[in-house]
Amino acid sequence: MKGYKAPSFQDRAAASALAKEKALAKMKAAPQPTAEELAERAARAAEREALAAEKAEKARAAREEKQRLADEEREAAKAEQARIEEANAPPPKKTEEELKAARDARYAARKKRK
Repeated sequence: MKGYKAPSFQDRAAASALAKEKALAKMKAAPQPTAEELAERAARAAEREALAAEKAEKARAAREEKQRLADEEREAAKAEQARIEEANAPPPKKTEEELKAARDARYAARKKRK
């Protein structure tokens, strides 16, 4: 019985060339699409693109609506926070004229009691 003999470079190159020829012959033998089939493919591709554009437009509109709602919530929260801060804020300091008027009113009330 003979032992295994590794193929030489020429053997491998010839096998590769033969495989390439067979693959090319197979591709050439495949039926070519007709003009009708090409037109149909183009129409389907255009339809897919239109659907994708419509879907993208709906997604963009949904994102904008979500952003608008978030902005409204943020504005409402700011308004609520401002209202709470205004309610909890200390009373404004009185001016000297207001303090003098209050003091004078107390003095007048005391004199009236006597």
